[in-house]
Amino acid sequence: MKKSLLLLIVLAAAASLSAQRVKNPVTVDLFRDTPILFNPTDYPNGVVNKEGLLYLGNGRIVLKKIQVPVFSNYTEAEIEITLVSNGDPWDKSGSCFVIPRASAISMIDVAADRASYPAHDTTRYEQLSGIVAGEGYLPTVELMRFMTPFGVGHFSSNNDSVSAQRRPVYVDGWAEDVTWKQEITDLLPLLEGEAYVGIYVDTWTPEGYKVDAKFTFTESAIPGDKKPQLHVEPLINTNYYIGQKHPDIFSRRDVEIDFTLPANAKNARLKYITTGHGGHSGGDEFRPQQNILYVDGKEVLSFLPWRTDCASFRRFNPTSGVWLRTRPMAFIARGGKREVKEIEEPLASSDLSRSNWCPGSDVPPVEVKLHDLSPGDHTLTISIPESTGIDENKLNHWLVSAYLVWEE
Repeated sequence: MKKSLLLLIVLAAAASLSAQRVKNPVTVDLFRDTPILFNPTDYPNGVVNKEGLLYLGNGRIVLKKIQVPVFSNYTEAEIEITLVSNGDPWDKSGSCFVIPRASAISMIDVAADRASYPAHDTTRYEQLSGIVAGEGYLPTVELMRFMTPFGVGHFSSNNDSVSAQRRPVYVDGWAEDVTWKQEITDLLPLLEGEAYVGIYVDTWTPEGYKVDAKFTFTESAIPGDKKPQLHVEPLINTNYYIGQKHPDIFSRRDVEIDFTLPANAKNARLKYITTGHGGHSGGDEFRPQQNILYVDGKEVLSFLPWRTDCASFRRFNPTSGVWLRTRPMAFIARGGKREVKEIEEPLASSDLSRSNWCPGSDVPPVEVKLHDLSPGDHTLTISIPESTGIDENKLNHWLVSAYLVWEE
């Protein structure tokens, strides 16, 4: 038998075996063509129930109670979100999250005036209530951080009066929507059974956005391929969902969060999501700044959360502002002669590098392995030493969230 034929047989057998190892994926729909907007008239303060969905924050947050099977074998989980502008032309921060079942107090209770965020140590957290655990309360856990692009979908027509003349020559057509996918297997314990899952977009327009979102769960079909018993411990979330403020605390101090690792915990890992904001020159959005994390005073992570690839998202940003910049350009003239001449070149706002995000990008968490961490009480410290405080309308701040995952 020829080697090439033997290789094909082996590959086919492997593919067949792989297919047998996976059960049919389970899909759980979260939202379909669901509006997220700011409209106090139709979505007054409190909790608005429309067609089985809960709207908070005058329509800027939408939540749904979902039912997810409790899986026996190892299961991979994925979230997929698709977003289009419904008329909002701006880039905005977004967050898909799950409310921990173990939290007796939730943002729903706060919005409905049934409860308040628990009292907290103002010497450590200032006036930022609800960002860390307190009596009867656990902070919300992010499933995905994302950033809306400028006007995708609504302004994507090639003859749109706003965007038609903003499209650069290297973009052959504006995108109709933007889709993000992330693997979230570590967060499966928060989703199995019954859970409230929501999406927040920091929009201030009555048009807002529309979103589709779904989960896909893929369970192993191999007998005995048991899933690990994972525990998720929420630590901090500075997204200002309901009744919270812009978190510029990092400009004044490091933030410390206490946690306890139980005796039976194994393979502990820290997940950290961070983005800098303040849309002006020199603000936290447009200035590279080191993020440094410590556990019990020992540095476990130091990195520069900075995206330099934002120009690659240009096709998702039809309403981005555009400036013209003059520079010498080398080019090939007629007859193959190489020449240089002064040209005007477009530079879009969406092209500019930013603090760990681009208009139209998602923001995956950074993972830190803490396998040598001993059981007992510990302290996580988050430091962004070059952060800038809020100055009137210069709303500098860092949105950070973190949680621990360990095996039991």
